Amino acid sequence: MNRLLIAGAAAIALIAGAVWWMTQSRVPEGDPTAQTEEAAWEDIDTSGIVEMTMGPEDAEVTVTEYASFTCPHCADFHETQFKKLKSEYIDEGKIRFVYRDVYFDQLGLWASMVARCGGEEKFFGIADMIYDQQRDWIGEGDPVQAGDALRKIGRAAGLDAETVNACLENEEQARTLVAWFRQHAEADDIDSTPTILINGEKYGNMSYSDLSRLIDEKLAE
Repeated sequence: MNRLLIAGAAAIALIAGAVWWMTQSRVPEGDPTAQTEEAAWEDIDTSGIVEMTMGPEDAEVTVTEYASFTCPHCADFHETQFKKLKSEYIDEGKIRFVYRDVYFDQLGLWASMVARCGGEEKFFGIADMIYDQQRDWIGEGDPVQAGDALRKIGRAAGLDAETVNACLENEEQARTLVAWFRQHAEADDIDSTPTILINGEKYGNMSYSDLSRLIDEKLAE
């Protein structure tokens, strides 16, 4: 997904509208956040956002993935490269893995809010379900259909309907997540997904053999 983050930031100007969509049976017209100042994002306290990680904190190598739940290449990465990465490096305690969301669109934000709804314990399991069912829940991009499908995924993961709805309707959390995403994306110069950082060094999407080679080189240093 080679969409520039500046375009993604413009799409996320609809955050309040996105949350509103989740609580209504129709889609509103216009942009309810059109008056929001750009500088307001920088003023949001993001310290409460939990970093989703796997592997030992003291690992010598940290692999960070920037990904969007609506990115087809990210879904492919999680179906192929990530499964091997987990079994061969994360589960073996060789690396620390950090997952960071990129919000190119409202649907990606909603998916993230559902994935985070179960806390750290359930996050990666729900994320796998969202990626595995990406084509189904995105469908034709209809927000009502996508919202209902994401709710079903949340319930299938063991969350009750009231909890899922509360997560999706949390506008403050939505704004904080977007501010958190922007802070990290700007700091790491992220302009596409998936983007991989290995000990802070940025790489684009790649084959698993290339990823494994780079990690092994870092482990050998």
